[in-house]
Amino acid sequence: MSSDDGRVQGTVAEGFEAVREAFAAVLDEARDAPEAQLAVDVDGRRVVDLWGGPGTAADTLTGLYSITKGAAHLVVALLVQDGVLDLDREVAAHWPEFAAHGKDRLTLRELLAHRSGVVGVDGGFTTEELADDRLIAARLAGQRPFWEPGTAYGYHGFVIGALTGEVVRRVTGRSIQEIYEERIRAPYGLDFHLGLPESLEARRADVLPLVPTPEEAERLAAGAADPQSVAGVAFNQNATPPTDLVAFANTRAVRALGPTSSGGVGTARGVAGMYAAAISEVDGRAPLLKPETITEFARVQYRGTDRVTGNEDVFGLGFEELSGRYPFLGPDAFGHSGATGSLGFADPDSGVAYAYTRRRFGFPSGYGAGPENHRLAEAAVRAALARRER
Repeated sequence: MSSDDGRVQGTVAEGFEAVREAFAAVLDEARDAPEAQLAVDVDGRRVVDLWGGPGTAADTLTGLYSITKGAAHLVVALLVQDGVLDLDREVAAHWPEFAAHGKDRLTLRELLAHRSGVVGVDGGFTTEELADDRLIAARLAGQRPFWEPGTAYGYHGFVIGALTGEVVRRVTGRSIQEIYEERIRAPYGLDFHLGLPESLEARRADVLPLVPTPEEAERLAAGAADPQSVAGVAFNQNATPPTDLVAFANTRAVRALGPTSSGGVGTARGVAGMYAAAISEVDGRAPLLKPETITEFARVQYRGTDRVTGNEDVFGLGFEELSGRYPFLGPDAFGHSGATGSLGFADPDSGVAYAYTRRRFGFPSGYGAGPENHRLAEAAVRAALARRER
């Protein structure tokens, strides 16, 4: 069923009309155009393909921030599943330089759960460094941790992909970006890139800043982290100048290198297609991940309060644990949000692969995903489950 009413463009399959209605409501209620895309696959088949906003088309590429972490850690999950990586091996066994300052006993499992303690570096990173995982890893190897490794967790917002990526490089001789391209992006034709070719720049549109109300601006100012705090270090606010997230994604060097924590570029179609490939048969190909791999990576393995964000029990291994936040999802749902309010995930219980991308930053809600994802994702999952019952 097609839709082009000036607000929402695109198509939904029969039975998914409620998803289109929810997406239209999101666009109607937004004070400023979010410039959004929504794609949903069920059991490997596209059932929702919608977009809205005067500057956004179905194939408009934009910066996806931490949704990139989902692609990076899908690669890690595949390598663990293949027996190439051992979750309980020390990181320093592969990367000896990382052992400095008491990091020698940290395992890959603990690293993936954001427990290394090296959420950033003294003095901050330059934009050139943040664009390049190799440069990030080189500085982190000798960095003192901000808490005792393995004893607590905190969101490694700009660095987790570089840390896990250096382990991957030391073991395989190849980068996460190279393995992702060969095993995931190219075979499935995904419009989700860890390193955007210059030939695709014409389809890219800038990330847009939040336009806060005076009240929101006051709240943001009041809640700003001290640059020298753990949160300030994790979000590179201790750098000179501090990192501006909008400018970061709109920098060609970042897009070209595709840093695996924050630099992916794509469409909702590309993100949904990646998660569909992870859990479903697509074009005759078996799912990328086995059920036991999904369970291990999706579920919370360490309990506690995030030292950076203050959230509780957010991470499995590399991926965000989602069923606690969205109770309509199964316990093995896994994915990752992005800073503008975007979200991508897979839910094996319903067969849903979901992606909502927005170019304009929304007001922070405590998680990377905007609050609108609750109603959009719930509508998609309910429609998918209803289809199975028919």
